[in-house]
Amino acid sequence: MTETAAATPALRMSTAHGRWVVAATVLGSGMAALDATVVGIALPAIGRDFHAGIASLQWVVNAYTLTLAGLLLLGGTLGDSYGRRKVFVIGVVWFALASLLCGAAPNVEVLIAARALQGVGGALLTPGSLAILQASFAEEDRMAAIGAWSGLGGVATAIGPFLGGWLIDAVSWRLIFFINLPLAAVVVAISARHVPETKAPGPVPRLDYRGALAISGALAGITYGLIAASADGWTSLSVLLPLAVGLVLLGVFILVEAREPEPMLPLGIFRSRQFSAANAVTFVVYAALGGLLFLVPTVLIVVHGYSPVEAGTALLPVTFIMLALSSRSGALAARIGPRLQMSVGPVVIAASLLLFARISDSGDYLTAVLPGAVVFGFGVAIMVAPLTATALAAAPADHAGVASAVNNDVARAASLIAVAILPALAGISGDSYLHPAALAHGFREAAYMAAIFCAAGGVLAALTIRNPSRAKCEKTTPQEFACSLEAPPLRSLEPATAPAEVREAP
Repeated sequence: MTETAAATPALRMSTAHGRWVVAATVLGSGMAALDATVVGIALPAIGRDFHAGIASLQWVVNAYTLTLAGLLLLGGTLGDSYGRRKVFVIGVVWFALASLLCGAAPNVEVLIAARALQGVGGALLTPGSLAILQASFAEEDRMAAIGAWSGLGGVATAIGPFLGGWLIDAVSWRLIFFINLPLAAVVVAISARHVPETKAPGPVPRLDYRGALAISGALAGITYGLIAASADGWTSLSVLLPLAVGLVLLGVFILVEAREPEPMLPLGIFRSRQFSAANAVTFVVYAALGGLLFLVPTVLIVVHGYSPVEAGTALLPVTFIMLALSSRSGALAARIGPRLQMSVGPVVIAASLLLFARISDSGDYLTAVLPGAVVFGFGVAIMVAPLTATALAAAPADHAGVASAVNNDVARAASLIAVAILPALAGISGDSYLHPAALAHGFREAAYMAAIFCAAGGVLAALTIRNPSRAKCEKTTPQEFACSLEAPPLRSLEPATAPAEVREAP
C-alpha cells in the first residue's frame, strides 16, 4: 500500500467504507460480466444486421475473451506493481471507450476489433477488483467480501440481460455497448473517493512484455485453429498450422516465465497444490459453463421464438439465488473448508445442464427453462465463492493481483476454448445456427457433453482440494471458528495490528 493507505485499518464489511469498496469492485467487474451476457443475447441480431455466419459470431465473443485472457496476467502484475486502484480505474475507462467503438461499428470486422480492445480494458480491471478486496479487507472478512462480490455481481447479470434485451427489441443492439459509458463514470467516481490504493511492497518490477506476447499469441493460435476446424475440418492446414503455432508459443511462454528475473507469472505459485488444484477445477467447470451458455440465448431466440428481452430474463432466477446465497456460501466455506462445496457444486451444475438439454425440444419456460435455471443457480452459489477464495488464499500474499489474474485467466481461457470447440463438436457450424432443427439437435449434444465435463470437475475437486487443518484455525470469538484457506491463523485485529498484507498492500 502507499504510505497513506498503510495507516488505514483493515476494512470490515460492517462499515460504510467497506461497503463502498465492495460496490466499486462489483460495479467494475459487473460491467465486464454484463457485457458478456448481453452480447450473447444480441448475437442473432448482430448476425442478421451484418449477414454474419457462426464463425464471425464466435469471434465477436472470442475476440474479447482472447485479449482478456492473454493480458489478464499482465493486468494483475501492473496492479500489484503500480497500484491496484490506479490500474483498475484505467481499465474501467479503457473498457468504456472500447464500448463506444463497439456501438458505432459499421461492420462485423470493426466490431470484432473493438471487442478485442474491450478485452484489454477487461484485463486491466478484472484482476484488480478481486485483488482490491484481498488487500483491503481484514482477513476474517475477506471470504464474506468475496462472497458479496460474487453475489452482488449477479445483479449486473440480472439487470444486464433484461435491459439489454429491451434495448435490442426497442432500439438496437448497439445500445448494449453505449450503456457502459454512464456505468463506467459511476465506478470511477466511487473508486476515486472510497477505494484505498494498494500495491505490492518493494521496487516496481520490469514489465514482462515477452511473456505477455507469448501467451497472447498462444491463445490466438489455438482459438483460431479451433474455430476454423468447424468449417475446414480437423486435418486442414488452416487448422493444424495455427494450432501448432499456438502450442509452440505456449511452450515458449513457460520457458520465458521460468527464465525471466521478474516474470509476469511466477511459476513458483503453482508449488501450492491447493492453488494448482483450484485452478484445474476452475478450468474444467468454466469450460462447461462457457461453452453451453454461449448457445442458450440463441436456442431460445431461434428455436423457440423468444424475444431478446425474454431470452435475457430467462436466467433471472440464477441471479437471485446467487445474490441470496453466495455470501453465505463463502462464510460456510470459511468455517468448514472448501472441499465439500467445490465437489458438490459442479455436480449440481451438471444436473442443471442436463435439465437445460430439454429446451432443445420444448421452449415452455415453467417446465423446460425454469427448472434448469433454479438448479444452475444453486450449483453456482455453492461453488463460486469457495472456489475463488481458495485460489486467492492459496497463493503468497504479495501476489494477490497475480493470483486473481491467474484464476480469472484460467476461467476465461477455458470459456474461450469451449466457445471455439463445443459448437463444432456438437455439429453447429456455418449458418446452421439460423436453422431451428439443426440448432436444437446440436444444442442437445452440447448440453450432454458440457454436463459430463462439469461433473468431472466435481470429482477432480473431491480428489485434489484439501481443507485447512483445524490447527490452522484459532477461535476468534467464543462462538465461532474462522480460518483463511492456506493462510496463517486469524485473530481479532485491532487497527494497530492490521495484517501485514494490508499494511504492505500485497
